[in-house]
Amino acid sequence: MKIVYDHQIFSLQMYGGISRYYFELALNLSNNQNCDIKICAPLYINEYIKRQSGINVLGKHIHPYRRTSRILNAFNNISSKILLSANQPDIIHATYYVKKKYKFSKTKTVLTVFDMIDEKCSDAVNKNDITDLKRDAVAQADHIICISENTRKDLLEIIDVDPQKVSVVHLGYSLSIPASKKMEKIIQHPYLLYVGKRGGYKNFERLLNAYADSNRLKKDFCLVCFGGGDFISEELDYINHLGISKDRILYCSGDDTLLAKFYFHASAFVYPSLYEGFGIPLLEAMSFSCPVICSNISSIPEVAGDAAEYFDPYSVENIMDAIENVVYSDHKRNHLIPLGLKRIEEFSWEKCAIKTKSIYSSLL
Repeated sequence: MKIVYDHQIFSLQMYGGISRYYFELALNLSNNQNCDIKICAPLYINEYIKRQSGINVLGKHIHPYRRTSRILNAFNNISSKILLSANQPDIIHATYYVKKKYKFSKTKTVLTVFDMIDEKCSDAVNKNDITDLKRDAVAQADHIICISENTRKDLLEIIDVDPQKVSVVHLGYSLSIPASKKMEKIIQHPYLLYVGKRGGYKNFERLLNAYADSNRLKKDFCLVCFGGGDFISEELDYINHLGISKDRILYCSGDDTLLAKFYFHASAFVYPSLYEGFGIPLLEAMSFSCPVICSNISSIPEVAGDAAEYFDPYSVENIMDAIENVVYSDHKRNHLIPLGLKRIEEFSWEKCAIKTKSIYSSLL
């Protein structure tokens, strides 16, 4: 079975969850004797596939230049058609929402829909443009993969598509560090950990309010925000408005090794999102024995299962109570940690690849 992943996400992302997903699929399926795997990316900026020699990449890595993105995309569109025509794959798995279907007589097209955030969240930017592009891509695909049951439900509610051609395949996680690495503390004071972007549906503002409303939390714990970019002036003004000392809210960024250390030593990981297509950080935290406190809506309970303390993400008081219930109770923490380690056994990139391969085979 000849399977090709197209260039789109690999020419857009150096790093990132979506390109990581396709990289892991390609890597796991490359080890399958029944699969001939190629990534067709004539010119790409992605670091995952650059560093992995086990994947057959039809293309060359280049340094990312913002001003050449349109030229890069145009070159890749033309070159990809030539390469794909020469290879005549059985399956093309589009790595983003293609405007026009790949036209090869015997080739089937698969598309993965990660979430319906643009359609469900009022703060999304250019959501009408994205929805139109997504709708066209869904209509053209021979099969659609959703990364959670919740995403599938939202997709079927918003876009007219045959439910029979929509399957669910859960993601895996891959954050780990070599055993030789020391897990020394980066911050000596106890802290709560937040990971990722902070705007809009991420609901970071309510988390700040919950933290500010608890004199105990402010006294006993810092709030560490990993990734998502430096605090902008509006965020700093709001933190000051809430009366939170600047030395209690800390921003950090770095590689996977540093993130792993923050998970490992955190008193708890807090995930207040109003919407997620899946939620890989939940699994990452659990894998490092970090108690998880999270929203009770969207796909989040589907991933976290019984291994988390839940809260209503629209209630500041409920968020505060949930955090306090965990961080001030050794019993609760010691209950959640083994449940988390058991829960992550349900998810892996190997399982994701096996289920995806089954879908490819069914199309042929």
